[in-house]
Amino acid sequence: MPRPILATIHSAALRHNLERVRQAVPDAKLWAVVKANAYGHGIENVFEALRGADGFALLDLAEAERLRQLGWRGPILLIEGVFEARDLELCSRLSLWHAVHCDAQIDWLAAHKTQQGHRVFLKMNSGMNRLGFPAARFRAAWARLNALPQVEEISFMTHFSDADAPGVDTPGAVAPGQHGIADQLQRFHEVTRDLPGERSVSNSAATLRHGADAQVRCDWVRPGIVLYGSSPDYPQASATEWGLAPAMTLSSRIIGVQALAAGDTVGYGSRFTAEAPLRVGVVACGYADGYPRHCDTGTPVLVDGVRTRSLGRVSMDMMAVDLTPVPQAGLGSEVTLWGRAGSGALLSIDEVAQAAGTLGYELMCAVAARVNKAVD
Repeated sequence: MPRPILATIHSAALRHNLERVRQAVPDAKLWAVVKANAYGHGIENVFEALRGADGFALLDLAEAERLRQLGWRGPILLIEGVFEARDLELCSRLSLWHAVHCDAQIDWLAAHKTQQGHRVFLKMNSGMNRLGFPAARFRAAWARLNALPQVEEISFMTHFSDADAPGVDTPGAVAPGQHGIADQLQRFHEVTRDLPGERSVSNSAATLRHGADAQVRCDWVRPGIVLYGSSPDYPQASATEWGLAPAMTLSSRIIGVQALAAGDTVGYGSRFTAEAPLRVGVVACGYADGYPRHCDTGTPVLVDGVRTRSLGRVSMDMMAVDLTPVPQAGLGSEVTLWGRAGSGALLSIDEVAQAAGTLGYELMCAVAARVNKAVD
């Protein structure tokens, strides 16, 4: 039989989360962000559940091809645009929309020979300082694009750096990094105010937290992490508080049991020492499966749906859990690393990520290829 670790992708949860976003911004169109192989869930595994979106947004041409092969005929947006001039040929063939964030991409379009006009999203760097034209150069970039016969339609986008920030949301009220979206939103709308075209500014956090504001939801929103059931601003609000359902359950089973005496240690480096007699379950899950090595003693785990904790250091293929809260557990008992147990008990991926000092995003994307996936 195969090793018992399994990532289960929940189609009903994906549909639920998509509808949750619809409820937040009922008059906006929705890009379902499926970059990084649908945040580690697998594009093929999420496609049917998310095809109710108005479009799909991603980074890689190969993933765009997979969506077309799956039968998607609607919009696909390359949110980093093309990486070299010849990528535009595939954009023409697959009818891909693409971001334009630098002069080189405009140069490539100007030299591109095509019979099909391209639909582009001109990106503003409104303060994130990753990709995009600064406000002072944005309208000049628009003028260049607007003069190209290769360009059929120009839309506008930016990306918030602090949509999940807990601070005051008033322009200039507090230091950068604490003021939420207000300064960037104001900068974007001031520069684009009289330019024709659709707009998209909202990631997951902005969509749920500020989507009631028409200036925030605009024409398109770009939800990513929320579609997969993780909170965009944890620990300020949990996924449950946002009305989201976990789209992935990572589960395994106990493959061994050890009886420890007081003073016995567990795992490499003897990082955990038993203070009293203790039953320990050995789980078929380790860092080679994508479970973080730095999830040390105390990381929450469910065994047969009962909450307990990890013990000691995570190994490549195994980890240890405390069986004290679940004395009936033994060989073959169900272990839920995150997601929903067979009993219905829930362990948020965000809580596990917090114990690892990271985000739910990273845990989803890090699930290793050797972990089998199933869709329910």
